[in-house]
Amino acid sequence: MELLKVDTVEQVMKKMEDYFKDLVLEGQEIHIADALGRILYEDVEAPLELPEFRRSTVDGYAVLAKDTFGASEGLPTFLNNIGKVEMGKSTELIVNSGECVYVPTGGMLPSGTDAMVMIEHAEHLDELTLAVYQSVAPGENVMQVGEDIQKGEILLKRGRKIKAQDIGALAALGIEKITVFERPKVAVLSTGDEIVDPFSKVQLGQIRDINTYALSAMIEEFGGEIVHRLVIQDEYNQLKEKAAEVLKDCHVLVISGGSSVGTKDVTAKVINDLGTPGVFVHGIAIKPGKPTIIGKTNHKAVFGLPGHPVSAIIVCKVFLGYLLDRLQAQEAGEHKTIYAAAAANIHSSPGKETYQMVILEDQNGEYLAKPIHGKSGAITLLTKAHGYIRIDTNKEGIEKGEKVKVVLF
Repeated sequence: MELLKVDTVEQVMKKMEDYFKDLVLEGQEIHIADALGRILYEDVEAPLELPEFRRSTVDGYAVLAKDTFGASEGLPTFLNNIGKVEMGKSTELIVNSGECVYVPTGGMLPSGTDAMVMIEHAEHLDELTLAVYQSVAPGENVMQVGEDIQKGEILLKRGRKIKAQDIGALAALGIEKITVFERPKVAVLSTGDEIVDPFSKVQLGQIRDINTYALSAMIEEFGGEIVHRLVIQDEYNQLKEKAAEVLKDCHVLVISGGSSVGTKDVTAKVINDLGTPGVFVHGIAIKPGKPTIIGKTNHKAVFGLPGHPVSAIIVCKVFLGYLLDRLQAQEAGEHKTIYAAAAANIHSSPGKETYQMVILEDQNGEYLAKPIHGKSGAITLLTKAHGYIRIDTNKEGIEKGEKVKVVLF
């Protein structure tokens, strides 16, 4: 095998769109109590208006606004208090001009009223007479029927990642269950004769398994579900047998290691032999991560990532993250970013899209992106970094002081 031709990042994304267009996830109905962080499979429409009745936003008195016009501390308006509204109950009271009714926050406004006077702007002179010291406008301190949301209005759109406040809105509308995307099922296999269980006794020359755990955690951040997590040797038959086995249970298989062109790098051959169409990317014009493999076998996606942890994690974030976003109807690559000024000149690799790790520093209210350097096998390069900047293929580098967009980890 040879890396005869590398694809640009844009070419890889286009190939992934074409090859994986038939890779789809099903919808799954769940209770909203279990919905935090899940991705909506379909739009959610409001089944009713919210609020369903005119509601007070303050403790005070429901009035006809025109009765309060001109009221002040020196010249109050006097109204007859004809009753009160109980919290959580409807009311059949009808208020005429010159009258008012006490209503607590969230309480229902009685018929005939159109505004609320806050309790601190009024004073009882006796059991029936209320002095109002401030005027209110029609609709003031009142939520109208359907002001929050109208019946049939789209509350949440397909592809939205459910947040805590979304669950509150769903509960407010009486929506008990929603349909979300099933979690993309992913298997992670790390290869290498030198890779061993990180919690076992490690012999000199062996390396604790980093990628299986780091990649699995990142995939879970993308909403994926890890169904298999294994370390196996760089041996063709063993890798092929295990890959074929785990592919039955997952949408995506990630193989870490064995993606280059060494004598023991068998990942590409395994992917090709697992099923059609096989490998469609072997080599990407990026740094780090050039020897990345992407393939498809029997409607399943297979990624062959470099064995070096930094390269593997960057490729996972950029390409596997892109695929998992698309599968869940999210805007691909929609990650948290911040703009900063480059703290130093940053060089790039000619002909490659370069991903440079940076540390963010706050200097007089402005963020500075300070490059940090290290080999692709140094996992602490990522633990120190706050994020990375992407330097385009045709850009020679970044000049000190230049504004850059930092993708945050």
